[in-house]
Amino acid sequence: MPDYIPNVRLRAWRNERHLSRAQMADQVNATPIGIAERLTCDEERVRRWEAGEVRWPRTPYRLALTQLTGLEPEALGFSQGKQTGSGGLIEARVIPADALRAEADLYGTMELAQQLQASDVGTGTLEALAEAVDLLCRAYPVVPAGTLRDRTQKRLAQINRLLAGRLTLGQHRELLVITGWLTALLGCVHYDLGEREEAETARRAAFEMGRQVGHGELMGWAHEMSAWFALVEGRYEDVVTAARMGQAVAGTSSAMVQLTLQEARGLARIGDRREADRALTRGAEVLGSLPMPEHPDHHFVFDHAKWVFYAATCYTWLADDDRAEEHARETIQMHTRPDGTSNAPMRVADAHIDLGIVHARRGDLDAAVDEGLAAFDIDRRSLTDLVNRAGDLDRVLRQRYRREALAEEFHERFVTARRALTSRRPDLLD
Repeated sequence: MPDYIPNVRLRAWRNERHLSRAQMADQVNATPIGIAERLTCDEERVRRWEAGEVRWPRTPYRLALTQLTGLEPEALGFSQGKQTGSGGLIEARVIPADALRAEADLYGTMELAQQLQASDVGTGTLEALAEAVDLLCRAYPVVPAGTLRDRTQKRLAQINRLLAGRLTLGQHRELLVITGWLTALLGCVHYDLGEREEAETARRAAFEMGRQVGHGELMGWAHEMSAWFALVEGRYEDVVTAARMGQAVAGTSSAMVQLTLQEARGLARIGDRREADRALTRGAEVLGSLPMPEHPDHHFVFDHAKWVFYAATCYTWLADDDRAEEHARETIQMHTRPDGTSNAPMRVADAHIDLGIVHARRGDLDAAVDEGLAAFDIDRRSLTDLVNRAGDLDRVLRQRYRREALAEEFHERFVTARRALTSRRPDLLD
């Protein structure tokens, strides 16, 4: 578990003045340093300060807090100790590199072949299966999509043989839930590989399993996948519809947070700033009510760092460049190790695209292309998302800098990536 220590002093200061988090954020932005630095403090940032997720805010925010409260950062409960990186953010935890190997070892320990021939399934087997599926879901951010697809399909075939055996009603239900999560993961991997029909088939199957056992969160994630597919394919009204349908069944869960953020992204694409902001706020409120996840690297768990990542893209699409830059830089910082490698390559690549678009709008072509090429250079796992987001930057560059050699250089990289996706040949990017 992350060792977050709640900042009770900051929370007490806010409560004594009867301020909501949103009101405090507005007051931070209205300080002299907040105005000069164009700070974009929001309710979620205040929540993360109070939760202890940020032990030492960046310099402008520390100065703004001092101007607002009259207290030094230490008196407000902040500490420079045990900080990571230059900004003092606790590093977002994403996937131990050996998760796939651990999953294989777990199956070996279970002696699955013997279990499959048994006439019944013991509790230990179900627990081990659930743990194995969790490990595969945690492998999603860093394991090559083709490798993860093959392993997931293999495990599904083995578990389906268990479903055909003799089971109690309780065992059958548990196996359906386990199979549903594994099928949902397979659908995500299929989509990353550009295998859209297979992805939709898996998504529908996962939803049906969730429906059969009344598992609201699983059904919610199936709706979230539908929203994601629609977002990539440019069907933005469908994004909002699918996200809201999912919210009707997801309950207070990670799926609910993800669905509200997908709704925000769909609304941002449409250009509805007011409703997008409301969806972002609702997502932050649900997220704040959830306990800190034990494994935030799990694909179907919404970790707190992901809110910042989603917000960066929403603000980019809304042309709120200051907020977009702030959140994109924070995403990169949270997910960059001391050696420069990333523990969440897909998020970091998207953040570089966001920064590229912001630089392009501000007239800095060199910086825009540098950020775009940085996204291509990251060893990320979802070619589908890479091509979709790179297309955003390519359109801005070709609109504003069509005759510039640098813009053409990025366009060529984008075309190559699009060809790699459509031909299902990721090796073209090597």
